Amino acid sequence: MINNSLTRLDPFALIDDVFRSVRAPSMDAAQRQAGFVPAVDAHRDGEDLVLRADLPGLDPEKDVAVELTGRTLTVSGERRSETEAEGLREVRYGSFSRTVTLPGEVSSDAISASYESGVLTVRVTGVYATEQPRKITISSTEREKKIES
Repeated sequence: MINNSLTRLDPFALIDDVFRSVRAPSMDAAQRQAGFVPAVDAHRDGEDLVLRADLPGLDPEKDVAVELTGRTLTVSGERRSETEAEGLREVRYGSFSRTVTLPGEVSSDAISASYESGVLTVRVTGVYATEQPRKITISSTEREKKIES
């Protein structure tokens, strides 16, 4: 007898969960089990932080929020299912929240966000500007002894 059920275990989702748990240990088990967890890249671009999140099919005005609380930048939202019908379901749905701790305080004016082709790009301008190396003077007792002699 052949089982024609459309519900099946998705091995790619399981592998994705394993890799994400290794790459993002800060993401707790509840977030991984919640369903939709967008892939995020965050990198330094000069003095700016650029964060990109894969959010295909979401309406950025209705389904996505970008918030700044102190040094914490949070991208959150929800991917809603358009149908409740049973069938093959490989797309994940649900609420999500991804958080990045900034290296310093910034004003909300320093943050811009754009959405194009399913990718949210958030730029935090100048967040690394204060991370310039500072010259530290080294004192030496030997040098002071030579001056006294």
